[in-house]
Amino acid sequence: MTTRVEIWTDINCPFCYLGKARFEQALSGFEHRDDIEVVHRSFELDPALPATESGPVIPHIAAKYGIDVEQAAANERAIGAQAHALGLPYRTSGRDYGNSFDMHRLLHFALDQGRQDALLDALYAANFAEEAPAFADTERLVAVATGAGFDETAVRAVLADPHAYAEAVRQDEREAAQLGATGVPFFVFDGKYAVSGAQPTEVFTQALTTAWNDRPAPVVLAADDTTCGPDGCAV
Repeated sequence: MTTRVEIWTDINCPFCYLGKARFEQALSGFEHRDDIEVVHRSFELDPALPATESGPVIPHIAAKYGIDVEQAAANERAIGAQAHALGLPYRTSGRDYGNSFDMHRLLHFALDQGRQDALLDALYAANFAEEAPAFADTERLVAVATGAGFDETAVRAVLADPHAYAEAVRQDEREAAQLGATGVPFFVFDGKYAVSGAQPTEVFTQALTTAWNDRPAPVVLAADDTTCGPDGCAV
């Protein structure tokens, strides 16, 4: 029996980038890591952003949170320091922001391919580590996906059809609202325990352990000690 971890994230969110790394540190040291199923779920921080527009992220952050540009830039540097401590590349200036809906649609496509994690890592790298803008450019998104090993024709087909995986994204967002998630990253362990934010690795270790230990024990519906020996049935 596996333990399922669902992680709501957005590509725009630097703390999702950090949280994924910290969770993976915890998972790598977890005794039962091979029995943990991880599914990434969709959450848009700015769903009203036009799909064809993007811009520099620091002025956007300043306007969104009501702080000055210098403070927003300082915050980015602080996040960059946290990323570097985790061994993650992070550009503290020159990044853009934008609508992430098509990225989430592709992540559901990647889930169907059994390679969701690979695409998420590629999208995070495109946004936080690489110089080319990550948003509002279909060709850039195609390049990121194909660079992660996905078939170009299939990727273009998803992006060309606005209905492809759109309902899957919306369902994720509705479920996040039902769970009371107002921000990301948001981790749910076996539908019972939630961790909000890019918490320290130890918090994720504790959550994994708690969820694993709280799995239901198998219920024996029938047993017959006369048909088998104490070690089981011989072949």
